[in-house]
Amino acid sequence: MNKIKQLLLSVAALAMGLTASASSHLKSVAVQGEKSYCTTLYANPFSGSNRSVLHIATELDGLQGLRLPLTAEGTMQAGEVSFTLDRTANLLVAATSLEAVKQLGLGLGRLNEQPALNNALSVTEVAALNVYAVRYPRGKHTLTIPENATGHVIVVGATSLTKFSGRDAALASGEDYPAFVIEGFSELPALFEIIGGQDDPVVNEGMPGTEGIQGGFEGGQMIKLGDTYHMFPTERAGEIGMPAYYDRIKTRIGHWTSKDAIHWERQSTLYQSSGKYAVSHYDHPMNDRRAAIWSYMPIFNKEKNRWQGHYLAYTCDFDVAPNHSFGRIWRCESEVEGIEGIGGPYRDCGIVIEPGLDSQLWEGRQGVASFFPYQVGEKWYGFISGAYPYETKEDYPFGGKPTKWYVGLAESDNLEGPFVRMKEINPITSIHPRFVENPIVSQLPNGLYIAVFDGGPEWLKLPNMIAYTLSKDGVNWTEAHYLPIDTKVKKWWHTMRTPLGLIPEGNDIYTIVYAAINNNMRFHPMGMVQVKLNREVLDEIKNNL
Repeated sequence: MNKIKQLLLSVAALAMGLTASASSHLKSVAVQGEKSYCTTLYANPFSGSNRSVLHIATELDGLQGLRLPLTAEGTMQAGEVSFTLDRTANLLVAATSLEAVKQLGLGLGRLNEQPALNNALSVTEVAALNVYAVRYPRGKHTLTIPENATGHVIVVGATSLTKFSGRDAALASGEDYPAFVIEGFSELPALFEIIGGQDDPVVNEGMPGTEGIQGGFEGGQMIKLGDTYHMFPTERAGEIGMPAYYDRIKTRIGHWTSKDAIHWERQSTLYQSSGKYAVSHYDHPMNDRRAAIWSYMPIFNKEKNRWQGHYLAYTCDFDVAPNHSFGRIWRCESEVEGIEGIGGPYRDCGIVIEPGLDSQLWEGRQGVASFFPYQVGEKWYGFISGAYPYETKEDYPFGGKPTKWYVGLAESDNLEGPFVRMKEINPITSIHPRFVENPIVSQLPNGLYIAVFDGGPEWLKLPNMIAYTLSKDGVNWTEAHYLPIDTKVKKWWHTMRTPLGLIPEGNDIYTIVYAAINNNMRFHPMGMVQVKLNREVLDEIKNNL
């Protein structure tokens, strides 16, 4: 029995204001080729739009909805929408106002002007939505959307219920949340299917190897060599007796290995930061410029037959946000030749990119905040990032907007660098207009480049999901698509953080290990999920780029 039937037959359902015991779904939809959808979290209730469900009242979950069309400007598109009911039922319509429903041509429908549910649906870019019931007899019907319709209307489903309590589900408006593409729920074909993973963290507090790590993990990279995974996470080591804020200052780079990406063994520490705070708010040489170390990214240098790593070193300011300031990207090389040298030890070889006269305002006080190099033909590119961007040069070294994390590109003729900022195209906002963090690039089977990255936390009104973007040339990148992995993996986190790469396993299956935050814990664990690539969709995307 599905969720809605259980709900309508249960005493719990009655307590939520539903007073009958059956539901009916829309039997068929014929709206100029538009399709029905399942009304759930993440669902896309409109055609011609990426707007999606942020939050949903329990009563509505699992109903069969009907997509209504929007114009390119995001308003209701005039036209007729046909549907069929196999029995007399109430069509449930979520709307931003009663007037938005009354302006529709309802045909034989009889509108109950008292809300069936208040504040029962949150949708990106749409104001708060109440749900109204429109009674229809069995048969085929038509909704008419007039020219210049105001407000928004969403058909969330149909039910045989006749009475509703009008309870307030107290869901917030989604008006301030920008729309985004959720893989598998959008009208666009899904490139990846989420096939499962671990319902609990794969590395968590108290597990072997986590001794001395107060705050868990964030960022880094994972590589698979033969049958062994090598993970290089940033360990938020902190210090016993110090508060949690110090976990992100006193950091280290660990080397972990696994045979299944689930059971992990810690091998060594590659780098340890000093954890010392700056003595000057400016980028002064008296500051310890390696106070915090993050985001180790290994790559095999075929010409030198050695592993080469890049990592981020920050100055840390106790008084000025962001505490991580003036990021510098260091290059290092394994002292052991060959593939087996991946575990190091490593020796530093200098800085490949850093703050300077060629820095751009979008990099802000935190830039250069990450780096990932990748090769396209004979050329090397590197994703760089910034945060707290400045509006003017006079804002330096303070100021900056704390809600923007941008990325851009740098280029070099060789992996050793130095890398030069590609100022004419930076920042790259085609992926997302204000948040992309820690992109890691690889290639898919048909040659397209893919970057997986942290899509940003919900508290900044961002998707709170792992995301990916695609490129044909390594320079021009597509709009981000977001992976709702909690549809197949138990959601143990509150804030999704950084994926450590996309690892091919064969048969178009890929493994992602990711860092995430459980608000009930100081320790930030690591999780694992697997996705399956759709080759047909991949080729279609390439043909359209």
